[in-house]
Amino acid sequence: MAEGGCEVWFYHLERTPLDQALPELLEKTLAKGWRAVVRAPSSDRIEHLDGWLWAWRDDSFLPHGVAGEPHVERQPILLTTAMDNPNGAQALFIVDAAETGALDGYQRCIQLFDGRDEAAVGEARKRWKAFKGQGLPISYWRQGERGWEKQA
Repeated sequence: MAEGGCEVWFYHLERTPLDQALPELLEKTLAKGWRAVVRAPSSDRIEHLDGWLWAWRDDSFLPHGVAGEPHVERQPILLTTAMDNPNGAQALFIVDAAETGALDGYQRCIQLFDGRDEAAVGEARKRWKAFKGQGLPISYWRQGERGWEKQA
């Protein structure tokens, strides 16, 4: 666990959609030797992400499973709508403003939001204030011309 609690990183998607950004961030997470939970607000979104992660790039493989399937505890990446962490993930990815829940046990919580969606930006601002009020370490990442740039 990060000193001072779970680190919360906000990723402001402006140049690429979630379907492109999420797999790249998941690859980096696995490269660190970490496991991940990807939490979405609906089973339809989980179904979409499941199919997308299998096929997103010909030269890449992102091993993952979906909550409710056998052996979820073994999955390097687990897609879920639930609030638990059955695979012992260090990283929690929040998509489509899904509920964050408790951050106990996570080293990093990544909040991905669409910068072209005013409601998503508003929700991200609200969450930023809440996490800051809890005293958690927070970072803000924005897509620049050369990739992700830390802004705060």
